[in-house]
Amino acid sequence: MPPYPGPPLPAGHRITLPGRGVTFVRDVEGPAGAPVLLLLHGWTATSDLNWFACYRPLGRHFRVLAMDQRGHGRGIRSWRPFRLEDCADDVAAVAESLGVDRLIPVGYSMGGPIAELTWRRHRDIVAGLVLCATGRSFARRTAASRTFFASLLGLSVAARLTPTLVRRGVAGTVMRRRAVGTPIAEWGLSELRRGDPATILQAGSALGAFSSHGWIGEVDVPTAVVVTTQDQLVSPRRQLAMAEAIPGATIHPVNADHGAAVADPHRFVPVLLEACSSVAGRTGLPAPLSLT
Repeated sequence: MPPYPGPPLPAGHRITLPGRGVTFVRDVEGPAGAPVLLLLHGWTATSDLNWFACYRPLGRHFRVLAMDQRGHGRGIRSWRPFRLEDCADDVAAVAESLGVDRLIPVGYSMGGPIAELTWRRHRDIVAGLVLCATGRSFARRTAASRTFFASLLGLSVAARLTPTLVRRGVAGTVMRRRAVGTPIAEWGLSELRRGDPATILQAGSALGAFSSHGWIGEVDVPTAVVVTTQDQLVSPRRQLAMAEAIPGATIHPVNADHGAAVADPHRFVPVLLEACSSVAGRTGLPAPLSLT
């Protein structure tokens, strides 16, 4: 039997961001004048792997952009250490390159901090936020958790020396968690293997060091938080605490684990649509078409 070719995907193209590098962006045109969503994927994933089930449903109501993050998929390759702040600046550079004045970042897991930082660093372009399966920080307050995230930075050096072995190890572990036994598993593994192992490990270290506790309460744009209520990686309690810290944030629960967008799209996608519509309706941007 030939390998599964992957799900149908919208048009995508490489974009050169002056002074930054070359990245890859999917672009779903959506209805004329629709609000713009920019989808930000999670750690180790690609935009396609994280969002493949969401492109078409969201595209009926919004213009949908989705970019691969640095070192992930076909994202920017750089010898500079990975920083979440650089990813947020990449978002602004993509928006400028495509002539988008205002957008709603939609961040999933690691994409959440990138969305939060995009608001903090580029408030003029952020009309609202949708934060999914994410939090104000990722490292638990235990020595074991801190040691794990810190060790990823050291492992990134080894990854420069043995990239194939590290890539296989990271990809295999993540897919076993997210899509074991599903028809997309082999395609998903091929997506994960697009990434640069050393940069992905650096990204994990950066994620472990991230905290928005000191400033998340200053968010002043409409925000929706999609809470994965069975999440075993980012506890629902921490997701809810983030939502409660953001003035006026709405909470949209989905009864699924951390990999909901991949493993349970039938549960996740309707809730994501609800969350995006809630934010768009509060931004002053043109309202999306009815979801009914």
